[in-house]
Amino acid sequence: MSKPVFKKLPARSMAYVMPLILSIIMSCIVSLISTLKSTGFGGFELTIWLGAWALSWVVAYPVLLLILPLVRKLTSFIVETP
Repeated sequence: MSKPVFKKLPARSMAYVMPLILSIIMSCIVSLISTLKSTGFGGFELTIWLGAWALSWVVAYPVLLLILPLVRKLTSFIVETP
């Protein structure tokens, strides 16, 4: 087996790392779609999209941290746990 490239974070950091990755991916996709809808493919500029993404991510990450406990609770009402 090969040695890991980096030392993994402790398990307790999962509550922050998972929303971080999710917020990066989701805000990237949503801001890209929104930017393309506003500018069209012909008017699309990378700098405009990156600015929209940065603002979206700054909002998305804290919101995810705040609402994730509520989403988990609501999900537990809908999904049977083992």
